[in-house]
Amino acid sequence: MKSLFAIAMVAVAAATAARADDSLTAAADDLVPRYFLAMVHAPEVHAELELSEAQIADLENVFQSVDSAWFQSRLLPADQQNKIIDRTELPVRKWFADNTSAKQQQRLKQLECYSQGVRMLLTDEVATQLDIDRGQQTKLIALAKTCRDLEQRLQKAVAAKQPTDDLTEKLQKAVAVEREGYKQVLKTQQIQKLGQVLGEPFDTGQLKRTYPMAPEFVAVEHWLNSPPLQIRELKGKVVLVHFYAFQCHNCHANFAHYQRWHRELRDKGVVVVGIQTPETSRERDPKAVLAAAVDRQLEFPILVDLGSQNWRAWGNTMWPTVYVVDKQGYIRHWWQGELNWQGATGDKTIEDLVEQLLQEG
Repeated sequence: MKSLFAIAMVAVAAATAARADDSLTAAADDLVPRYFLAMVHAPEVHAELELSEAQIADLENVFQSVDSAWFQSRLLPADQQNKIIDRTELPVRKWFADNTSAKQQQRLKQLECYSQGVRMLLTDEVATQLDIDRGQQTKLIALAKTCRDLEQRLQKAVAAKQPTDDLTEKLQKAVAVEREGYKQVLKTQQIQKLGQVLGEPFDTGQLKRTYPMAPEFVAVEHWLNSPPLQIRELKGKVVLVHFYAFQCHNCHANFAHYQRWHRELRDKGVVVVGIQTPETSRERDPKAVLAAAVDRQLEFPILVDLGSQNWRAWGNTMWPTVYVVDKQGYIRHWWQGELNWQGATGDKTIEDLVEQLLQEG
């Protein structure tokens, strides 16, 4: 009969192993990219899943309830962002579970795997299906961590305006190693089974609409040049929403572009909306906002965001920022800062995209 000490030691060993497994699982989960929400916003995915128009309309109702939190999470560090995305995904995943067939749900899982790339091997579901053992998982995590660490170092170098050529080269090599490294980690049978798990190939790089629905304008007391507008009432139009403050020098550099877009593109189906969010005390005076708009000949609709409610709703962080919203009400691009800062061609980037969006159904 085993002694109580021996039994206790077995229990301790089991608990230690469980904690180690939990730690490994947490490390793996932290490295898995969160692309589910971006993916299910794309019409190409709707078509691949053969969703009906009624299903898509119902799904968009769910998007309206979660997209604001998802969009604002972009401002957070990755670990905090992941927690919010995980919570935000839940209603959308539940919708698919409740409103689609088993075949559609299976294909959705496959598409999510394609969106995650090689890091799908770090998910519990794929690891279980392929019977990936602890040693293999540890090696896959190491490959992913090398890439993530280099990405973080590169981001810091860019922010600090330090040289980045060496880090960029190292990251490119690490990414290539990760993409091919799984072939040395997995067994032949596991690689063969992976093909069965994935199903028909699908290029998630082709997806064009992967951002949230635009936040609705928060009601305010003052609008200039227009009655109050709502994003939902502008469906069928391409909307260019820009945040500015009338005493902001960088904003002044963009005004000519905004005026030109309003005058030249409105007959094509483009609506320019300015949101004047104050930074100084003078910018909090509606009369001063109006006087500045008249002085600068700003003729487009202007929402006077005295309480910064719309700034917060959009998760905006700087003046000026331009958001491009498509005819279905989805954000497709945004540009922060002067459009032509140090030779940049942000105006051309936005104009080219607008032309594409005008051609979309």
